[in-house]
Amino acid sequence: MDVFSDLIRGVRAHGSLFGSSTLSAPWALHFVDGAPLTLCTVLTGAGWIVPEHRPPEPLRARETVVVRGPATFTFVDEIGTPAEPVACGEHCAAPEQGGTRHRRGWNDSSGGAGEGATTLIVGAYPVRGEISRRLLDALPVVLRVDSGGTADAVLDHLAAEVAADTPGQQVVLDRLLDWMLVCTLREWFDRPGGEPPAWWAAQRDPVVGDALRLLHAEPAAPWTVAALAEHTGVSRSTLAKRFADLVGEPPLTYLTRWRMTLAADLLVEQEAATVAGIARAVGYSDPFGFSAAFKRIRGANPSEFRRTATTAPGAADPPVPAGTAPVGPQA
Repeated sequence: MDVFSDLIRGVRAHGSLFGSSTLSAPWALHFVDGAPLTLCTVLTGAGWIVPEHRPPEPLRARETVVVRGPATFTFVDEIGTPAEPVACGEHCAAPEQGGTRHRRGWNDSSGGAGEGATTLIVGAYPVRGEISRRLLDALPVVLRVDSGGTADAVLDHLAAEVAADTPGQQVVLDRLLDWMLVCTLREWFDRPGGEPPAWWAAQRDPVVGDALRLLHAEPAAPWTVAALAEHTGVSRSTLAKRFADLVGEPPLTYLTRWRMTLAADLLVEQEAATVAGIARAVGYSDPFGFSAAFKRIRGANPSEFRRTATTAPGAADPPVPAGTAPVGPQA
């Protein structure tokens, strides 16, 4: 399991958070949900993404912008458009609100598409849990990817599916949007002159990449630097230096942080599990040692973290962390 796959596995499109529309100018769509991640791509035409408290971003045909919440944003035909903003969110395509082709997303109420109309597709992504939050932390508020990359093939499939009205369409659209998001983020991380997170470049190193895959595949294993070095075919000192140079911290420090990230999600996901059971699930035989490490990394002991996370407004269950098994109640 590579780092990127682990971090993005909990970021999935859902039918209630998808919308498409063909717009005739003037228009102003205000996306009010403030989703953690929103992907916007234009099939035809052009417009402007206007994030809250950020400079406007032009969005032309076959280009994609990803906006990181919780700030909201607007999509307009022109800066200073005379159109009155239409609030767009999860429910604004319901039939009682004028939607005619609702996918529990949003839809242009004007109902028509003339020459030069713009077709916009939006997918909003709920991001739950500490694992996916590490991906969000690596992204700017707004990132854009121009046309011509690997995502172009996905756009062709999206255009064909949006034009259809067939059984199972929503499932297909959701998976296409997931594919689109993965392609967009990969292209953005790989852009010339970019500054991707350290773990992104480190994944491609033949030694450090192998070490990262081992840590993510078996985070609860009793890893030592010597064991990692043996598995990657280099000396202990070579692995330690190369890992620290590329990732920015020693291998076992990285492993501890990753285990605490997994544990944080397990504490919320599996309320019936004891702290001792979660400790064992992430590689600690001693619950006291686990609690001390958790408090050092997360700033609160496991019980305090669980209590705060599960009582916070809007708290939702995160996905089961990768590389761990469900933890039953433990004696």
